[in-house]
Amino acid sequence: MLVASCQPAGILDPQGPIASAQRLILINSTAIMLVVVLPVILATLVFAWWYRSSNRRARHSPDLAYEGRIEFVVWSIPALIVTLLGGVIWIGSHDLDPRAPIAANAEPLRVDVVALDWKWLFLYPDQGIGAVNQLVIPAGTPVAFRLTSATVMNSFFVPQLGSQIYTMGGMTTHLHLLADRPGEYPGFSANFSGDGFAEMRFVVKAVPDGDFQTWVSQVRNSGPELGASAYAELAKPSRAVPAITYRSVAPGLFEHIIDQTVMGERAATCLGTIAQRTERQAGG
Repeated sequence: MLVASCQPAGILDPQGPIASAQRLILINSTAIMLVVVLPVILATLVFAWWYRSSNRRARHSPDLAYEGRIEFVVWSIPALIVTLLGGVIWIGSHDLDPRAPIAANAEPLRVDVVALDWKWLFLYPDQGIGAVNQLVIPAGTPVAFRLTSATVMNSFFVPQLGSQIYTMGGMTTHLHLLADRPGEYPGFSANFSGDGFAEMRFVVKAVPDGDFQTWVSQVRNSGPELGASAYAELAKPSRAVPAITYRSVAPGLFEHIIDQTVMGERAATCLGTIAQRTERQAGG
């Protein structure tokens, strides 16, 4: 009763086709497993009651080593459950491939996502604007995400829209989501990434298409520019950063972040190799 009284705002309250399909898989998997779990719980109670010490009618066969009927039930039912679960997960994994575009009448909105310490940077390459810890999208329009991390590995997750996916430094992952109706949906980091991990949250605002265009116009006419120096300042570790918008973004910033991360990793690897050689030479 307490759980049912809570306001729905998670994976059991989907607001898009991806989250709805994932909830169906979760419900189907739970139902399939309950076919085994419930009889096992019931049998445990029945056996405990029937074979109690005071029941003289219960027969005990200490010399019984093998019973074919029991072995058949014990092995066949779990095997059937594993087969059914495997089929459900196999089909769902292919149907809900994060890279697969979502069929819709509207053209997808492109958004680039960068995980920072400890905030989320959203870039709109077609609109030439950016935002921190605030993602505004038109309802009913597919959103094609490119995601990376400028620091350690992280995880992007909007439970009501579906598909948690990891972001990694020097790499790009892809994700397609869609919000069925206007609303505000919480998103957060689902992978521990340091001191500010708990406050690494953002809000997805799904608005009508007209309101989205109005928001884009407002952002273009206000706020700072996101160039190299502004990004360098933004990339410094900070916690509980409020929502910020940028009226313009330096061209190719997303690709520059990926290249910068790759170069940083290579430099760290080279320094580590040099340090190891120095230690070996000193030891020799």
